[in-house]
Amino acid sequence: QVQLVESGGGLVQAGGSLRLSCAASGRTFSRYIMGWFRQAPGKEREFVGAITWSGGSTYYGDSVKGRFTISRDNAKNTVYLQMNSLKPEDTAVYYCAADEHGLVVTTTPEDYDYWGQGTQVTVSS
Repeated sequence: QVQLVESGGGLVQAGGSLRLSCAASGRTFSRYIMGWFRQAPGKEREFVGAITWSGGSTYYGDSVKGRFTISRDNAKNTVYLQMNSLKPEDTAVYYCAADEHGLVVTTTPEDYDYWGQGTQVTVSS
């Protein structure tokens, strides 16, 4: 069992930056593919990005490529989402998720086994 706790959300002006953190419990964190998703009101959950267990590879959704960066620190059981050049359309609840059994990164929410409670990010224009 893994518990995920996100933090770092808040209100920011367009063009600004935020850094989200996701702290995980469990001894096998370093084996999991970690993903970030977001969900805006009335919309489906959207893949933001993911990082492999070693941190050697990262993947991003088209809407955030070049602006967001995912990293992880396995010694601290934490994954990060650095968000730069934020836009009002980035406003959403952001979730981190862990894929316990995956061998390759997937963008499908249903493939992830554990989820955090989410953190609100609001970007004002």
